[in-house]
Amino acid sequence: MTWTSFALGQKKSKPLLNAEKQAVLASVAKHEQELIAISDSVWNYAEMAMKEKQSSKILSGYAEAQGFKVTRKVAGIPTAFVAEYGSGKPIIGVLGEFDALPGLSQKAQPTKEPVKEGMPGHGCGHNLFGAGSLGAAVAIKELIAAGKLKGTIRFYGTPAEEDLAGKVYMAREGLFNDLDVCLDWHPDYENKANMQSSQAVTDYTISFKGKSAHAASDPWNGRSALDAAELFNVGINFLREHVRPSVRIHYVYKEAGKIPNVIPDTAAVWLWIRDSKRSGVAVVEERMREIAKGAALMGGVKYDIRIDNGLYELLINETGAKALQANLELIGPVSYTKEENDFADKIMKEYGAEAKGIHGGIKPLESTKTDPDNGSTDVGDVSYIVPEITLLATTAPFESPWHSWVVAACGGMSIGHKGLLFASKALGTTMVDLFQNEKLREDIRKEFVQRKGKEVWQAILPDGPPPVPAD
Repeated sequence: MTWTSFALGQKKSKPLLNAEKQAVLASVAKHEQELIAISDSVWNYAEMAMKEKQSSKILSGYAEAQGFKVTRKVAGIPTAFVAEYGSGKPIIGVLGEFDALPGLSQKAQPTKEPVKEGMPGHGCGHNLFGAGSLGAAVAIKELIAAGKLKGTIRFYGTPAEEDLAGKVYMAREGLFNDLDVCLDWHPDYENKANMQSSQAVTDYTISFKGKSAHAASDPWNGRSALDAAELFNVGINFLREHVRPSVRIHYVYKEAGKIPNVIPDTAAVWLWIRDSKRSGVAVVEERMREIAKGAALMGGVKYDIRIDNGLYELLINETGAKALQANLELIGPVSYTKEENDFADKIMKEYGAEAKGIHGGIKPLESTKTDPDNGSTDVGDVSYIVPEITLLATTAPFESPWHSWVVAACGGMSIGHKGLLFASKALGTTMVDLFQNEKLREDIRKEFVQRKGKEVWQAILPDGPPPVPAD
């Protein structure tokens, strides 16, 4: 057998990382300890929506130290910022979140124990998100500085994803309008290029105003706002039978009176409506408004409906996802030590779930579901402005309960750190393709225009500035 015939009989060799992609991996390795330290600091800060002052400061400060031009307090949000390097086209963006969730304070250990009882914690892994995205941006910045890539890299410090829709306020200011492509990632229990949309959602406050009276001596003189609020929720619960299976409705009482012997003259309900499409939310909203009017009539009170914010569903871009998938396969799986696997098994058992290990492999590209079964994100609004590519990276045990102390614990130790570094590599290598391959950018844009159709994005926000809490 000749050498040529022998070679032809072999399996096709795995594509190699080009010089620029190797440089991305080297950059992430070089900055590894710095990125982990940033993530751990944000994990310790555990600051909630619009209050992420220390988290924003450490991320923006690191970007500035790495040579980025940083613009702080964008869109009227003290903790939002944009870090940019380079000039001209293409302009590639990457998102970074860093807000925590209430009541999920947790030590980085496999048994439940808060750092401080009742305080916030990173039960969605956003401490990893911001640091991982910034690691990718730094790697690309170094390639632009070395003359290996041409264009502009832009990192967005995006606060308040869990509540208050930070990116929507940034989008309203036009901060994403000139991007060619945008990338983001999210902590998960699998490594994959995301092909699933999110749910559109609108957040409402329904307020009722009546007349107070003594609940014992002259209740007939009162008009109970609480009665109307309860009647409203009864109506909403009867509505559930008559909506599409993809619809989700959640509520809590924001105000329901102060003491039983006073007829409440004010009451308020905080209501969220979700569906797989923004248009589906609008249909349910119309019924909700009729129910609120009816409840007010029955209670003999006045009512008001205020939209606090709303989010679009995520617009999937398969062309971009395939480019990301190719780089995931080039990078390869994440491996874990015995100690990390033991940690994962123990924490799942402590939670009361089955221990299924940690999945560090690369998942094949999925088909997109008609109706997503996940939550909502303000990344959806960005995806209606610019083509968006989303990575999911393993930072917790397989089938971990999200928004829980389990995820918070893993995000503060090596399982989460490995996911952060994997995300930096995957995002960075995919950005290399986006900078180098004009045809890829054109194909991504073509699919974006086709999927968006005639939909015109509009910020679903109340008039006025962002709801920044007072110091």
